[in-house]
Amino acid sequence: MKELFLFLKRYASPYKRDIVLSVVFNFLTAFFTLFSFAFIIPILQMLFGMDTTEYSYMEGVSAEAVKNNFYYYMSELISTHGKSFTLAFLGVLLVVTCLLKVMTAYLSEFFTIPLQNGVVRDIRREMYDKIVSLPIGFFTQERKGDIIARLSGDVQEVQNSVMASLFSLVKYPIMIIACLGMMLVVSWKLTIFVFVMLPFVGGIMGVVGKKLKAKSLASQNKWGEILSNAEETIGGLRVIKAFNAEKMMEKRFARQTQDFYRINNSVSRRTALAHPMSEFLGTTAVAIILWFGGSLILSNNSDIDAPAFIYYMVMFYSMINPAKDLSKTSYTVRKGMAAKLRIDKILDAVNPITDPEHPQALPIDAGRKSSVTFSGVTFGYTDETDVLKNINLEVAPGETVAIVGQSGSGKSTLVDLIPRFWDVERGEVLVDGINVKDLRVKDLRSLMGNVNQEAILFNDTIYNNIAFGVENATRERVEEAARIANAHDFIMGTENGYDTMIGDRGCRLSGGQRQRISIARAILKNPAILILDEATSALDTESERLVQEALEKLMKDRTTIVIAHRLSTIINADKICVLHEGEIAETGTHDELIARGGLYKHLVDMQQV
Repeated sequence: MKELFLFLKRYASPYKRDIVLSVVFNFLTAFFTLFSFAFIIPILQMLFGMDTTEYSYMEGVSAEAVKNNFYYYMSELISTHGKSFTLAFLGVLLVVTCLLKVMTAYLSEFFTIPLQNGVVRDIRREMYDKIVSLPIGFFTQERKGDIIARLSGDVQEVQNSVMASLFSLVKYPIMIIACLGMMLVVSWKLTIFVFVMLPFVGGIMGVVGKKLKAKSLASQNKWGEILSNAEETIGGLRVIKAFNAEKMMEKRFARQTQDFYRINNSVSRRTALAHPMSEFLGTTAVAIILWFGGSLILSNNSDIDAPAFIYYMVMFYSMINPAKDLSKTSYTVRKGMAAKLRIDKILDAVNPITDPEHPQALPIDAGRKSSVTFSGVTFGYTDETDVLKNINLEVAPGETVAIVGQSGSGKSTLVDLIPRFWDVERGEVLVDGINVKDLRVKDLRSLMGNVNQEAILFNDTIYNNIAFGVENATRERVEEAARIANAHDFIMGTENGYDTMIGDRGCRLSGGQRQRISIARAILKNPAILILDEATSALDTESERLVQEALEKLMKDRTTIVIAHRLSTIINADKICVLHEGEIAETGTHDELIARGGLYKHLVDMQQV
């Protein structure tokens, strides 16, 4: 339960008021429960004529005085109205106290509900915020489907187990403590005997639930694998069908679901064992107490009489049911804590891309041109292999520099270092002469606009996709950006114009249309540094022409770094940098590199064949 306490300490602080009110009403529920059951003793004693004591009124407010005066008023009521009327009166009191008990029980749960749902909401928000803030490197090591499983299934498991059990975790211990307290008052001898038995019963329950957390963690991990498989299947459905791989994928999915089925059976069976085992152990304890208490009464060596013993057994039964439910709740909480371990893998992930303690100021002016410098940069995704080796490159303000080379030469890695998608450990990357590590990440990235080979769009309207990330964007500015990007005409031809929903990842648009929306988004941002990552390589000739025209408008008078696959698109670049196996092999203009007859000319000749 230590993990549960730390979990609640972390997330329950904003709900202190609800927790306090829930605890208060749970104490009231316990009080009215004990008070209502207390009427059993006088009812039995009066019904069977077991109490022949003549009571007189006693001054004071002690427990003895309260008990004495209660019997005094009952005896007066009997002498005035008779036993039948008094029994009816006690019955009415029993009903009233029961009504108060159920009302306070409802209110105790009423104030627990905001805590239950609020904590789950807070975890989801914290997870999403952390996912958005984590570097790209984190997601190259994790499966997308497994991350979605943690955000959805694992959080749901916390809600279904831990948070749904909070009411029980507050209510049942209070009821158990209250019943034990009353049992001590009624008979301390019997209660000591109960205290001796309880550790034995709890030990057996602990053995049964020992491996539940590990099994639950395995179940959640397997569910993450299943979701990852499903996400990959949907994303790669075209390839699966093209290679007739349906049966192979079906077998793979069947194998994973069979493992999930087997693990869940083990978890559910172990959980299901909690209630019958607690039922059996509780009944066994009751039988032992009946024997021990009855022996004390029969031997005239007891501190209670028969009616008080019956009330004692009622209290014990009132404690047994919460104890059984509490044991079942402990099983459920273990499952939730297993899910919480998977959630913590994201929440506790360290983000190495952080703001410096004393960041340098970088003035951001509209239309401003910035320089980019790579100085002795060597970088690798792992310590074993360097993707880039001793890169020295300078991009002057307003200059267009093209990066070319074979696949795997490190082109995309090079430009990813500028906005600090990855951090350099050897050498440095500078913007306007300032090391990017000395700038706020937000300030650095606000200087940049990206247009990638695959247009990254969202399932939203065209307008919101163009205005994405730009504060205070107006309709006029969005339309102007679309016109510059050669996108306005096709947008107006859609069913709702700029308010048209484009579907998941822009699936309702063609490749060229998606790319022009992406360019319009970059135009609206008006970045000082523009990064184009093979922005036309996946387009047909007509779409490429329209996109290329839009790119030329975007690149005008702007510092631009272009990763080019089709070399015909970068003939007019101010500088062309040829990467080969992570090193700069050649640098110069198109004509200079052609005249040199080196690697660049070889790449051009290959595309012209």
